[in-house]
Amino acid sequence: MLISIPEEKLTELKDWFVNYMHTFQYNNPEIQQNIDLKEEHTKRVCKGIIHIGKQLKLNKDELRLAEIIALFHDIGRFEQYARYRSFRDGKSENHADLGVKILEKFGVLESLNSTIKNIILRAIYYHNLPTLPQEETDPCLFFTKLIRDADKLDIWKVVTDYYHRKEPKRNGAIELDLPDTPGFSDEVYHDLINQRIVRMKHIRNLNDFKLLQIGWIFDINFQPTLDCIKKRRYLKKIRDVLPESKEIDEICNVINVSCFN
Repeated sequence: MLISIPEEKLTELKDWFVNYMHTFQYNNPEIQQNIDLKEEHTKRVCKGIIHIGKQLKLNKDELRLAEIIALFHDIGRFEQYARYRSFRDGKSENHADLGVKILEKFGVLESLNSTIKNIILRAIYYHNLPTLPQEETDPCLFFTKLIRDADKLDIWKVVTDYYHRKEPKRNGAIELDLPDTPGFSDEVYHDLINQRIVRMKHIRNLNDFKLLQIGWIFDINFQPTLDCIKKRRYLKKIRDVLPESKEIDEICNVINVSCFN
């Protein structure tokens, strides 16, 4: 598939993103903190997707397409938090679906080739699904896998920094307002021991959420991503804030012991 995206178009889309972000400004520091959190996340995912893409030898146009997808992959998060004060899709609205609606509402991608536009919208829509759709074009699946890897890498950074923070204050937006209660769900254990991505419907407390994040390793698509995970020791950092448990040790052994070193 031939991809052609001028550098000026990428610059134009980045400018639109900045202007859109300026519409989400709040006097409440806690609300603004969580808006800023997602803005910074977006910037890092853009850098991360380029890093992975370069390792995969993508050309300049392919890298621009990847960066556009990263730029807009969480565009729905800002409206989501503004409306619901939550990043939990199940308690508010699917942020990927909301993001696609926002891009279409404002006609952000209208000047792009229709094939490119559709890849962007579908990759955004698919980026947070538990599993990838089976019937899709190879280009769409490739860029969807790319954004899923880059997104997870940065979420791992955000949550591991948070779990190992020095200040005790909790952030309900990062924790999805989950209770920090003992134990974890049997459903989460069975998902992971069978090498399945944990479903959000099985998440009942913060330990479940941490285990879900460990289980993302089953959905990593590219070797450069796996190399970053091991180098940055993300899974070990999450394991370190989980309780001592024979079942959790079993999960770690099923995944890949080298990821926890």
